[in-house]
Amino acid sequence: MGRTLRIATRKSPLALWQTEHVAERLCAAHSGIRIELVPLSTRGDIVLDRSLATLGGKGLFLKELEEAMQEGRADLAVHSLKDVPMQLDPGFALAAILARANPFDAFVSNHHAGFDVLPPRAVVGTSSLRRQAQIRALRPDLQLRDLRGNVNTRLAKLDAGEFDAIVLACAGLDRLGFHARIRAELAPPQFLPAVAQGAIAIETRDGDADLLALCALLNDRDTELRVRAERAMNLALHGSCQVPIAGFATLANDRLHLRGLVGDASSGEILRAEAGASAEDPESLGRDVAAKLRALGADRLLHAH
Repeated sequence: MGRTLRIATRKSPLALWQTEHVAERLCAAHSGIRIELVPLSTRGDIVLDRSLATLGGKGLFLKELEEAMQEGRADLAVHSLKDVPMQLDPGFALAAILARANPFDAFVSNHHAGFDVLPPRAVVGTSSLRRQAQIRALRPDLQLRDLRGNVNTRLAKLDAGEFDAIVLACAGLDRLGFHARIRAELAPPQFLPAVAQGAIAIETRDGDADLLALCALLNDRDTELRVRAERAMNLALHGSCQVPIAGFATLANDRLHLRGLVGDASSGEILRAEAGASAEDPESLGRDVAAKLRALGADRLLHAH
């Protein structure tokens, strides 16, 4: 092929790992391709003294990467799909969603094996309202404190004694070689992950047929169906990646099953709903679960944030 692809990426170790993984996959799928990385800093990377929820807005980790594509400085961008808004801005498209890694959250602590054995009023670090709501439902006595920064920074703060435990994504720990730091997986049905957590997405300019076709070989159909259901639920709830919404879909025998959750990070109140449907229309399943959550009072909780 003899073509060079420029891939925009955030500068964190995890983002670079994910981008290099995509680059390797693209080179393996298409002979003659050369890859250049275009490392950029996003607002979500730069502003670390406030939680993502207070920063607000959508696409805190995308805008600068999309601008690079718009201006012709990059051809593609690689994202953690959980950071991607439910609706992309006009002019952009998701070219591929790679096979999902471990989608669950990890309990990480140097001295404790899980939430059930943390001492009263132990300090737990996470800036995610979704995680805070579910932790508060489990242990209302715990002190929850904001924790921002990349994976290495968060682990360093734990090791420095600032927290008794922190919660991170299993996928990020696994990808960076920190699997041994996972003391416990926080898995369904009790604990639900962020929508699309563990999945890597490739974004490009909409209408660039060559690039879309080039990336399509990396798309994982099973993962795509599952995250489409999860993202449709989030969209129907008018949620972003900074509100206390969780969702997790499974696929078996062409049937999707979706669990959804809306919580309150202050009170620990949790609303849950689930449904199953044919894999032919993931979006309908997502809207169905969203409607069930709304019927339980989800709007009241979401409007509190």
